[in-house]
Amino acid sequence: MSIADLLARKVWLAPMAGGVTTVDLAVAVGDAGAMPVLAAGYLSADAVTAELASYRQRSTAPVGVNVFTPQPPTVSSEQLRRYSELLAPVAERLGSRLGEPVHDDDEYSGKIDALVEASPELVTFTFGLPSEQDVARLHNVDVTVGITVTCVEEGRRALEVGADVLIAQAASAGGHRSTHDPLRKPGRETVAELLYGLTPLDAPVVVAGGIVDAVGVEAALWGGAAAVSCGTAFLLAEEAGTSGVHRQALQDARFSSTVVTRAFTGRPARALSNAWTRLGVDAPAGYPDVHWLTRDLRRAAAHHCNPDWVHLWAGERWQDIRAAPAAAIADHLLSGGR
Repeated sequence: MSIADLLARKVWLAPMAGGVTTVDLAVAVGDAGAMPVLAAGYLSADAVTAELASYRQRSTAPVGVNVFTPQPPTVSSEQLRRYSELLAPVAERLGSRLGEPVHDDDEYSGKIDALVEASPELVTFTFGLPSEQDVARLHNVDVTVGITVTCVEEGRRALEVGADVLIAQAASAGGHRSTHDPLRKPGRETVAELLYGLTPLDAPVVVAGGIVDAVGVEAALWGGAAAVSCGTAFLLAEEAGTSGVHRQALQDARFSSTVVTRAFTGRPARALSNAWTRLGVDAPAGYPDVHWLTRDLRRAAAHHCNPDWVHLWAGERWQDIRAAPAAAIADHLLSGGR
């Protein structure tokens, strides 16, 4: 399938890792005319293969898969020890324990092998650049390659390794920021500013930034975007794997703001402000080490429906989203591109 065919689908489903972007959600969105992107993050290579196979059995629409690029070590054992000591009383109160901080590569090589074998229409990368060799392997099996960027310089470097499409993530986007330097403070570029800087480059730009309605889609397309990637808009979709505590918090008036924080995983991410984001304001920059350190604590909080001690990813305009079938949400968003 050509890049033009993929970009004819003016709304893309953002790959929300950790179980939110389910196969059910992807199928509903794809069949509605949008472009679904499954999330390979935190899954094994075999699980990614299984999700793709399940999607292919249920839909003839094109599909993409997003992969986390490996991260360099950035945190010391002393920093992790101090953060563990800060969180230990919380874990004890919730009847949980902190995990072992591990620095792994999320089965990156195995996932590339699996995706070359399965050849979805699109593979995108987050957190950094794939190698030119990995991009070439995907191109050899007719896979379009997208790379998520947060500034113009990252966009230029993405094109140097062979990206076909730039996914431009503005500061207003929910979830992890895709800054390529894990120690760099994320920028504050708006959707309009990113489009202004990136559209002169020699590649189509798919923009993300907490866009949750048809008006936002239309504005981004008028601003030069080839398509719009939406994640927050689908958090309350019936088919989404959003946890119960997350769904409740998104609709709870006491959560009134978002913040970019390293508290949950060691990598900057936009989430609803809660007790943990306030406690962890000085959390160390160490992904995925901090992710593994805090995973069991976050799971325990979700199990107990305690929104103060779990990550509640959300873009800046989360208050405008509504619970509905995914097809209805997609149709509304797509109306901004017609």
